[in-house]
Amino acid sequence: QVQLVESGGGLVQAGGSLKLSCAASGRTRVSYAMGWFRQAPGKDREFVAAISWNGADTTYADSVKGRFTISRDNAQNSLYLQMNSLKPEDTAVYYCGRRSAVNIATAYWAYDYWGQGTQVTVSS
Repeated sequence: QVQLVESGGGLVQAGGSLKLSCAASGRTRVSYAMGWFRQAPGKDREFVAAISWNGADTTYADSVKGRFTISRDNAQNSLYLQMNSLKPEDTAVYYCGRRSAVNIATAYWAYDYWGQGTQVTVSS
């Protein structure tokens, strides 16, 4: 089993920045692709960013491209999401997920493990 715990969420004004972290524990000896998703009230969970097992490949949703940066530290079993130039529409619960494959994916059903989520609220 794999446990994922997100942190770093909070309340920030529009234009501000936050850095989310996701700590993995359990069966983490082998690194797999990971990603960030978010879910706003009344909406479906949507893809934000994904990264391959070694960090060589990344992909982003168009809505966050150029503002968010995904990264990972396999030695620390950690995943990160640096969020800059935040907008009120970025308000959501952010979840990290882990695949059981090395290549990136943007569909939520391609991920096998999820954290409990961390709330990000951007005020206008």
